[in-house]
Amino acid sequence: MSAARPRRSWLSGLIGHGVGPSLTPEMHEREAERQGIRYVYKVIDQPDGSVDHDHLAHLLAAAIELGFDGLNITHPVKQAMVPLVDEVAPAVAAIGALNTVLIRDGRTIGHNTDVSGFLESFADELLDVDRDRVVLLGAGGAGTAVAHALAEVGVEQLLVIDPDRDRGQVLTASLAERRTQVELVPATREGLAAAVATSAGVVNATPVGMEAHPGSPVPPELLRADLWLADIVYRPLDTELLTAARRAGCTVLTGAGMAVHQAADSFELFTGLPADRAAMRRDFDELVAVEATAAEPTREPTGERNR
Repeated sequence: MSAARPRRSWLSGLIGHGVGPSLTPEMHEREAERQGIRYVYKVIDQPDGSVDHDHLAHLLAAAIELGFDGLNITHPVKQAMVPLVDEVAPAVAAIGALNTVLIRDGRTIGHNTDVSGFLESFADELLDVDRDRVVLLGAGGAGTAVAHALAEVGVEQLLVIDPDRDRGQVLTASLAERRTQVELVPATREGLAAAVATSAGVVNATPVGMEAHPGSPVPPELLRADLWLADIVYRPLDTELLTAARRAGCTVLTGAGMAVHQAADSFELFTGLPADRAAMRRDFDELVAVEATAAEPTREPTGERNR
């Protein structure tokens, strides 16, 4: 019997809205180059943010036919993609959202590395903080994934703030079998102030702080030195929330670790090879630094800013 032919290459991609600038493709391809494998990562941008069932089913079928090994899935299709895959990992079943699709022999399996990514990042940098009572801002797909990660690290009480109460209730139901107690807090200035004042930590799982959604979800006057802050936004890495938190003396966790661990987890799912997470973090830091330098305004000899 002849030996099995070695694998020639891997093909993966990212589906979502506004994903052109994502750092994930570069992180995957750099890791593959380190490991000496041929690997191509394609970006499949949905310019209208479509979550149409038939369109997503067509994209998934095309990926299977074209020989993709896996897909990363991001906003706004994390939840819409769930009923389209053949099976789901336990985390997806609990959360109702996926961000990774593994393709094997024509079958698709949904995974959620938002959970593992935040969990691993938290364990790297915040494992010794007080986890009795924590505020979670945002109850969407990412927020629900973070809620499950926080339950996993032993948060006793989770105060969830989201203007969409239905989403909050879905998140609460998803944690029904966990020890963590969930309380839905009104999405008002007063509700936020009271929740932060009585909690040890705050996690931002909303888009507020992203380049397209500037600002901070927590007024700086609510911050205090014995509070820890985590933000899952990584573009920009130093969000307004984290900048204000540092000024207040808070312990902070940026979105960098979650972004790297998400990428590493999906790389391992797609290839079956262990990722060098330390090297991927160095890649991430370099890519962010290059991006920041490119974004800095330059000046002509007259001192006027280029436009």
